Amino acid sequence: MAKHSSDSRRNDRRRNRSKKTSRLHPNRPRLVVYRSLKHFEAQIINDFEGQTLVAVTSRDKDIKSAIKKAENKTDISRIVGEALAKKAKAKKMGPVVLDRNGYPYHGRVKAFAEAARKGGLDF
Repeated sequence: MAKHSSDSRRNDRRRNRSKKTSRLHPNRPRLVVYRSLKHFEAQIINDFEGQTLVAVTSRDKDIKSAIKKAENKTDISRIVGEALAKKAKAKKMGPVVLDRNGYPYHGRVKAFAEAARKGGLDF
């Protein structure tokens, strides 16, 4: 059965509400998170040029061994946050703006953000 249209509109409103303040900063790229039932993805985007600067996902081969040792999905989010911070530091990126993509700031999203901050990413 199709999802009810008011549910879809509510989800779109929630997602876009968090993007109002995070888009189009002249000197701060946007850090977007996406979570599915199994995986966690994050990317840093330059909205002016429309390009992805850094991206990390829980499916990446370089963090696969660490993810196999993770006990739950929150641990996977922490691993992805640390990997993203390491890649961003290697590219000498400055502060970013967190776009939680409509997800509430708790659980996996919060664990990711705290791990990225601990890894040296500023937002």
